[in-house]
Amino acid sequence: MARGLLWLFLLLVVVLAGSFWWLRGSTTPRTAGQVNLAPGGVGRPVTVTRDQWGVPHIRAATDEDAVFALGFVHWQDRAWQMDFQRRVAQGRLSEIVGKPALEQDKFLRTWGFQRAAQAALPALSPQSRKLIAAYTAGVNAAMKQGKTALEFQILRYTPEAWSDVDSVSWSKLMAFDLGGNYEAEVTGAAVVKQLGRPGLDEVFPPYPQGAPTILSADELGKTAQAQQNGGEVAQLEKDTIGELQANLQAARVLGMQSVPGKGSNDWVIGGSRTASGKPILADDPHLSLTSPMLWYLADIQGDRLKAIGASIPGLPAIVIGRNERVAWGVTNVNPDVQDLYLEPDNATLTTRTEIIKVKGEAEVKLTVQESVHGPIINGHGAGRLGAGGQKVALKWTALQPGDTTMDAFLGLNYAANWQDFTTVLKHYVAPSQNFVYADVDGNTGYYAPGRIPTRDGWDGSLPVPGDGSREWTGFIPFAELPHTFNPADGLVVTANNKVVPDSYPFNLGNNRNWAEPYRAQRITQLLEAKPSGLTVEDVKKVQLDTHSLVWDELKPFLLGTKPDGEASGKALDLLKNWDGNITVNSVPATIFEMWLLKLQEMGRDELKDKIDINSLAVKNQLANNGEFCGPDQTCQDDLSRTLKAAVDDLTTRLGAEVNGWEYGKLHQVASNHRIFADVKPLARIFNHTAPTPGGTNTVNVARPDHDTFRQTHGPSYRQIIDLSDMNKSVYVGSLGQSGNPLLLHAADQQAKWIAGEYLPMSTDEKDWGKTSVLTLK
Repeated sequence: MARGLLWLFLLLVVVLAGSFWWLRGSTTPRTAGQVNLAPGGVGRPVTVTRDQWGVPHIRAATDEDAVFALGFVHWQDRAWQMDFQRRVAQGRLSEIVGKPALEQDKFLRTWGFQRAAQAALPALSPQSRKLIAAYTAGVNAAMKQGKTALEFQILRYTPEAWSDVDSVSWSKLMAFDLGGNYEAEVTGAAVVKQLGRPGLDEVFPPYPQGAPTILSADELGKTAQAQQNGGEVAQLEKDTIGELQANLQAARVLGMQSVPGKGSNDWVIGGSRTASGKPILADDPHLSLTSPMLWYLADIQGDRLKAIGASIPGLPAIVIGRNERVAWGVTNVNPDVQDLYLEPDNATLTTRTEIIKVKGEAEVKLTVQESVHGPIINGHGAGRLGAGGQKVALKWTALQPGDTTMDAFLGLNYAANWQDFTTVLKHYVAPSQNFVYADVDGNTGYYAPGRIPTRDGWDGSLPVPGDGSREWTGFIPFAELPHTFNPADGLVVTANNKVVPDSYPFNLGNNRNWAEPYRAQRITQLLEAKPSGLTVEDVKKVQLDTHSLVWDELKPFLLGTKPDGEASGKALDLLKNWDGNITVNSVPATIFEMWLLKLQEMGRDELKDKIDINSLAVKNQLANNGEFCGPDQTCQDDLSRTLKAAVDDLTTRLGAEVNGWEYGKLHQVASNHRIFADVKPLARIFNHTAPTPGGTNTVNVARPDHDTFRQTHGPSYRQIIDLSDMNKSVYVGSLGQSGNPLLLHAADQQAKWIAGEYLPMSTDEKDWGKTSVLTLK
């Protein structure tokens, strides 16, 4: 009996091991040797040398061949991610996962992301179309090599051939994730419904007077006063607001949401401030952290194209990085480029029918209506309107024809100087980004390009009537968009904070559009503490800083709290001696961040909705004994109540011993798979978690999720570029190069990313370590 069980166990082990190695073999791309392509693949042999981190260094005789190879390696390493992204843009997730994705598909089809991508492709330049076509050919060549992503096997489907429009479509989703104020308009409408217009300042505090703006009045050279006027707003019914909020929920499921402190950081330091006498440029875009990670590090060299940095699988360019002469970084401007219009009953509407195929179910017909402003988005189209029959249309720059943003991103890869750089940015439409610039000649600069509408007599902060009284009057001319070249103080810092002072003559967005100023203040504080002699090592310390200015600001209020119970008293005592650094071993950090989450719920009773306020709003409530402290109590009562709520929550999660509440035990990064994140047998394979430092509005931002306390957003990529010696530059991603969870490079950058370490951002082979070479012939 025992002998038989032993043999059965051994057989099971052999079967499992065999299955693992079969799966690994069938999903592992070829990274060494030679691949003979069909005629028309590449003109001359191309080498793809992967370094010890799996980063490809592509060497080709022509730019078209180099971009072909980028498409080839993107599909080899990120096939599932690419197919998933285009299915999101197309609204075709239900085809592979069934009914659970139907609401997302309805949302995506109604907004028309794929239609916008199709309309954008013909507007691109012949050079861009040529490079996109080469990229498409590379993707499809890799698709024919017989290897397939693990997800395709689990979901049992074969991906379709790649097309040129697929390379444009994901940029539309990025524009949604990063641009506009749709969510703020919907939330604002809900706030006004409960509290009236004055309530907006309680929930969305205006940007503080005296807080840093990216550009100063001197740098702008403008003196005219910008005119902002709220203007007439549309009165939305409760059902209509609920339908618009359902859109937001559909977007959140896809990881596209407005998260307080989500933001990004970038800055450029002039040579007068550095030890080398040449600029240093830093960037860390803060986005949803996923498995696989969004970015794909790459080094691409053809005859003219010679760029290295972060690409996005599906896009044929380096999005953030450098070439041989110029470096650039981006953060989100977040101007107001979206408006919601309540259409009158007699509005002229066009109708189209979308057919959604659903795995295991009958296909679904979705009727979508459009007005002159754009798609009717409440209720996912005309098929399900609110009780009052209201129709709300979305007008957005990214859905309009003639989007040439891809021309800009491809052109940046070739820019040799400031003139080239600004010339290609003229093609940029959406999402508007804060571009910082540096070149090997020692110049630095900043530009905020994009198609930003002008409005006469209204500010776009709330839904407006669609009767023609509230229309865009044009766009801010490119030459008038915020920019500076070689600023006198040698420093430009951006952290999604307010771009320009009130003297700027155009309205980029109402005064509530901008991120809280804490990250911008802290970055500037740290950089100005050493007015000269700054090095790459100094800049690393700034990127990795976890000191909480929110704590510094709230500390006087919090420490005066009267504790409710023994555990609250112990927690408060620990905070009294805390230095404000949010590290994985810190107990006070855990207490503070949990307490802050409870304080951000202060307005839920008044708003009768699950709407949370940000850190600045919390400070305003505590400083002014605000409305959210309640009519029958003071903020002191609220402080005692929320501290107890935080302590009770932590006791439930971590036990009664307060000294054991170390931050990293609860606060862990959640780089989760988009489809299998909650499928228990698969989540263990595809999801990646680990303790992480940082908190709400720290420079190394890592705001705990309100429900799980996990980090779901943060620095998705970091780069620091040294213009004195480009190959001394560094970069790192949040996870790894491969999308295959069975391979080493799926998550081998994560530990470095958490520890604040970097990879060499070098085009020199001596910096690559152990390599493998694949030749495409």
